[in-house]
Formats: sequence, structure tokens, C-alpha cells
Amino acid sequence: MPYRLAVLLTIIVIVPLGYFARFTAALPGWITDIAGSLAYQIFWMALVQFCFPKLSIAKTAIAVFCFSCAIEFLQLWQPPFLQAMRATLPGRLVLGNTFVWSDFPPYAIGCFLGWLLLSGVRQLRSEPARSRV
Repeated sequence: MPYRLAVLLTIIVIVPLGYFARFTAALPGWITDIAGSLAYQIFWMALVQFCFPKLSIAKTAIAVFCFSCAIEFLQLWQPPFLQAMRATLPGRLVLGNTFVWSDFPPYAIGCFLGWLLLSGVRQLRSEPARSRV
């Protein structure tokens, strides 16, 4: 299976898992927040890797982490156009609503897990095909 297809499958799996983790009522709120943040980071890393498969996974992890941190700090800014975007579900999912320092560790852990996952996928995809005897 080609690398891009494997990354696409990762996206297809992580999106419903992320929504389930984030919006399940069966778990305490702090767990759903952390699980949602982990899935969010892995999703964005997989999306970047799908669009730019030759890009270093480490660079992808750093870029996604920095972008997520910038989005988090952007939550401190409340101009009307951002508030209008945050009033929609897609805007709320991407931009968030509230700045919270405790979001940064899950972003870092999510990028690390995304790096592990995508590195493993890339390594599996780059191994030469083994002949069957």
C-alpha cells in the first residue's frame, strides 16, 4: 500500500476516533479534552503528510505544534470576525473558544504520537517487498 493511501486511512480512522473521544459523555471532561487534542494534532499531521508526503515528519510535527500554539494564543484575541467564525461548528473545532495553558502539553504529546505513528507508517511503506517462498 502506498504511503499516501496509508496516511489517508489514518485520517479516516482518526477523525471519528477524535470526535468520539472529544464528545463522549461517558468520560470526564478533562479526559475528553486531552484525547481530543491528541487526535487533533495527529489529524493535522496526517493531513500535512497527505498533501506533502516528501516533507520530513519531524518538520511536520514541529510545524503543526507551532500552528496549534498560535491558534491557542489567537483565542486571546476576540475581534468580531473571529467571534463570527467561532460561532460556527467548523470555526469552533479549528479555532477553539478559550485560551487554556493546559492545552499545550497535549499538543506536544499529540505531535510526538503523530510523529511515531507516521514514522512507522512511512517505514512500513518504504521496506522492499519480501518475496514469498
